[in-house]
Amino acid sequence: MSKSLEEVHESVSTQNKSSWIKRIFAFLGPAYLISVGYMDPGNWATDLAGGSQFGYSLLWVLLMSNIMALLLQSLSARLGIVTQRDLAQASRETYSKYINYILYFLAEIAIAACDLAEVLGMAIGLNLLFGISLIEGVIITVLDTFLLLFLINKGIRKMEAFIIALVAIIGISFVFEMLFAQPEIAKVATGLIPSIPSDAALYIAIGIIGATVMPHNLYLHSSLVQTRKFDRSKEGIKQALKYNFIDSTIALNLAFFVNAAILILAAATFYKNGMYDIAEIQDAHQLLAPILGTKWAPALFAIALIAAGQSSTITGTLAGQIIMEGYLNLRIQPWIRRIITRLIAIVPAVVVISVFGESVTGKMLILSQVILSLQLGFAIIPLIHFVSDKEKMKGFEISKPIQIASWIIAVIIVGLNAKLVFNEIQNWLQTASNPTLLWITVVPTAIGFGILLLYIIFKPFFSKQTSALKNHSPHNLHLKFEEKDIYKKKNIAVTVDFSDADENALNHAFELGGLEANYTLIHIVETIGAIMYGKNIEDHETQIDRELLSKYQEMLTEKGFNVDTQLGYGKPYKAIPKIINAGNFDILVMGTHGHRGLSDLLFGTTVDNLRHEISIPLFIIKK
Repeated sequence: MSKSLEEVHESVSTQNKSSWIKRIFAFLGPAYLISVGYMDPGNWATDLAGGSQFGYSLLWVLLMSNIMALLLQSLSARLGIVTQRDLAQASRETYSKYINYILYFLAEIAIAACDLAEVLGMAIGLNLLFGISLIEGVIITVLDTFLLLFLINKGIRKMEAFIIALVAIIGISFVFEMLFAQPEIAKVATGLIPSIPSDAALYIAIGIIGATVMPHNLYLHSSLVQTRKFDRSKEGIKQALKYNFIDSTIALNLAFFVNAAILILAAATFYKNGMYDIAEIQDAHQLLAPILGTKWAPALFAIALIAAGQSSTITGTLAGQIIMEGYLNLRIQPWIRRIITRLIAIVPAVVVISVFGESVTGKMLILSQVILSLQLGFAIIPLIHFVSDKEKMKGFEISKPIQIASWIIAVIIVGLNAKLVFNEIQNWLQTASNPTLLWITVVPTAIGFGILLLYIIFKPFFSKQTSALKNHSPHNLHLKFEEKDIYKKKNIAVTVDFSDADENALNHAFELGGLEANYTLIHIVETIGAIMYGKNIEDHETQIDRELLSKYQEMLTEKGFNVDTQLGYGKPYKAIPKIINAGNFDILVMGTHGHRGLSDLLFGTTVDNLRHEISIPLFIIKK
């Protein structure tokens, strides 16, 4: 199996640091990318509503939500550190193929919904600060796809620095907002004491808790912690767990500060002045200047909103790459993957705003949160099962008290989100002009998701895995070979990629050369490390590929064929000609997967570039 976010996997060394401070700083970073999900534009509405309607009294809900988030994110980091699998990979190796397809679909929809909220938030911020229309703002957000590609090509440390800078902008903006608003410190402290003023306050509190944990953050964190290279001994893993917990604690407390600041700002301005119905971001922005008496207050508010949208959408798009590669073991060109993710969010936003106007952005934000709620249980429940499994966690499973606390949190969050979904569906049925359509589409879908969630909850208790994380790698060594009577070629090169296409390519090669010819099996390692360091790279993928080539050689030699192997590095269309032109080959045989046109854009094309670089015949075998 390929490594999670392979282009930056173990790219940050934490070893040979002279002091504990340097070791901590080497581990700091992943949680800051996670923290932006807790201060994204989707959270702003509930914070504004809570502060404007109930003053400081719901601050304790934010604090409790932060504690829940810290525990769940620490579980996600533990999974990645110990098993070297992200949550999507661990799910794919645990559940059946069809269950994983459903889980992937749900995760992809959740990523798109989350991205929709972030796109809208950033577009609203651009609209408030520069007067750009929402549709134009939404279209502008497609550009940060290329920003993400640029940052990740510069290395994970550069991306972390960029995100931390955006988080700092958000934090500094709200420090000044607090200075302008001058909240009552005594009431702020009182707000940390649990209380529910009314049923309406309970509903807002449910909204705050329900929007606490973003499912994509659990996938993302379990992957990002693998960007650190550390000693894989028992002590080394313990140290990595400790330092990543410190990282999470600092970053998520910063997120708590931002959310608390939004609520406090709403309480000190709107609630204090009797404006109890402020929930729209645009309304809050318009009223800050006249209430606080400074033009800087709304400007800083908009700047913070843009920074929140920008940072959140980068991490959300990165999470999209992780779930596709993890669930499907499918790797397409990164810029294509990110464009697809962004378009899935942008197209609905543009269509709805064009048809219904800019006033529906609030409803779209709510809808995105409902969709997120549907998927949340499908991320939390497997995560708890995985980190509780002694076999998977190799002695680093969570303790019984932590398991109990985790399940309590899961029940609370999933239960509240289920209530939110139920209420929304009930409201749609009551207000819809054609409820029959909802009864035959939305209701059965929700029931089906409920049944699937129960399956995921209870299956591990009744059918315990008998082995650690299983390898469902696409590599297939059970190949069948045939012999023919007429042979002409003596030195034949065959490219292999350890897929089903190899069987067809090798059989055609044997038709050309039979048992008398010499065969050279060529495989190209295409990782980022191989592209950068060539034959000097010694990563996990290279080791696996070398072992598989040896197995091919051993298996074919036993059948009487004369077989050598060659491992190349980098882009296939560059590496293969180097091997061919340096050898004495009569023909090159290549198997293909049969994709063309759009698929070539998605998966990349080798043949067209390759055939102009070699001087021997190229025999292409279609799958």
